[in-house]
Amino acid sequence: MGVEDNSESMLKPSVVLTGSAKESYGPPIGLVDIGVSQSAFLFRVSLPSIRSDQSQLKCEIQRDGKVRIQGVVTRGTGMLEGISSKCEMKVEKFCSPGPFTISFNLPGSVDPRLFSPKFRPDGILEVVVMRSMNPGDPVDAGAPPS
Repeated sequence: MGVEDNSESMLKPSVVLTGSAKESYGPPIGLVDIGVSQSAFLFRVSLPSIRSDQSQLKCEIQRDGKVRIQGVVTRGTGMLEGISSKCEMKVEKFCSPGPFTISFNLPGSVDPRLFSPKFRPDGILEVVVMRSMNPGDPVDAGAPPS
């Protein structure tokens, strides 16, 4: 196994889904992408059918890189207004309502005080968290070249 194979496998997180995320019938909840730089990790988590104003979304990051995202899938009914009409939306193909948890590990330690979450309108939670730099650690430890 070469060095590239090892770094590639570190970026494929083992994701644990519970609750509504595990019982998804529509677009999958909990797909994770992780980006690595010398100073930070960027991760994006797919959260379709999650409304930021009703989901009680919570993201916890620990020093060892463990990430835990919790929230609630609410019933997907509501009014949508188009240019010339209104439609009552009844979503039946998305996740069943209820609480969910998504857990995974980043490929290195982080400073959990230094993270910037953003819940995008397209249902993607995007988070940048700074890597933990211990004295004596090489600057590029574990990070692929930029």
